[in-house]
Amino acid sequence: MQHRTTMPAALAAAALLGHAARAEEPATPAAPSLAEVLASSGISVTGYGDLSYEYLSGLGSFASGTADRVFDARHDSFTLHQAALTLARQPKEGFGVLVNLTAGQDAPIIKSYPNTGGSEFDVTQAYVQYATGPLTLVGGKFVTLAGAETINPTTDTNFSRSILFGYAIPFTHTGLRASYALSEQLSVTLGLNNGWDQVSDANSQKTLEYGMTFTPAKTLSLTVDGYLGREPVGIVNNTPTAAGGQRALADVVASWSVSDKITLVGNFDYGEQKDDSAGAAISKYRWDGAALYLNYAITEQWSASLRGEFFDDKDGYRTGVLDGAGRGQKWRELTLTVACAPTKNMLLRFEARYDRSGVADAFVESADGGGGALRFNDQQSSIAVEALYRF
Repeated sequence: MQHRTTMPAALAAAALLGHAARAEEPATPAAPSLAEVLASSGISVTGYGDLSYEYLSGLGSFASGTADRVFDARHDSFTLHQAALTLARQPKEGFGVLVNLTAGQDAPIIKSYPNTGGSEFDVTQAYVQYATGPLTLVGGKFVTLAGAETINPTTDTNFSRSILFGYAIPFTHTGLRASYALSEQLSVTLGLNNGWDQVSDANSQKTLEYGMTFTPAKTLSLTVDGYLGREPVGIVNNTPTAAGGQRALADVVASWSVSDKITLVGNFDYGEQKDDSAGAAISKYRWDGAALYLNYAITEQWSASLRGEFFDDKDGYRTGVLDGAGRGQKWRELTLTVACAPTKNMLLRFEARYDRSGVADAFVESADGGGGALRFNDQQSSIAVEALYRF
């Protein structure tokens, strides 16, 4: 027969007292998270992932071989466009730093000379800054002043990038930039850099950048900026051409919040590239274009953006497309994007776009939707679904 042993009364009382004492002890505080540690140090960590399915009626290129879309030039594909991370410490006074890294299939497109192509990874921005009062100085690699749209998709209202973003303006610059706030309504920018999309200068001359932003009211803003400097006429197989000349760009972006729900944005660009080489067929290439955006906040979760634009590549310099008379194409597009934000961090976009060229055989398409003989068209269309997660 087994006997059950019992705890002596004195030991039981001691155990109960010890348990009560432990219950009264304060809980050990949880260790701070990495985000909390960084935030307390003034360091911000932000990023996003950008995935899409896109269907393009053509093959994503002009007859010249130049891509006819910026990032969404795939005929029928799921695409990881960008996985980006930005670490920044930018105090209002003193020294700061920002590093912006981008991975994905967009990275080779935005790479700067001499690192164009290849790896699906890009150091998109990396600079140090010094701020004192109304003056901010920046040195390193940074995104351009020009344009209404950006590389970062979270700041855009459409999935596909505009013609102007891809064919009228640069992506990034490497150099020095100074910004000065003259008042709450007016600020100016002046800088010197290696040129358009160049980490290392493709020639020995520098490019001047300038800009002005005027905000007369909370609902109105106007930005005028530009670039002026000597550039190679082209970079072929990652090697600058011997031909070169002065390149100039004038860019204007205006924004008007008509109401709490409606915003209008307009963008205009004019550019030219001179060719100073002896016997050049064209001494000055020119291009210009305009885009208009109508953004409508349907509800807190749903929004829509209608974009229409026109681009005149007068001499075929930016797209390589010429008509039978040797004139560059006039290219138009219309895009409708509907967006839904089911959560604070998630954004879904649904888009339809139509492009048309003034040159009959501008766009390349396949006769049977794959692998067959190629044919050419003056128009193309696309649909896309984008999932964008931001933190």
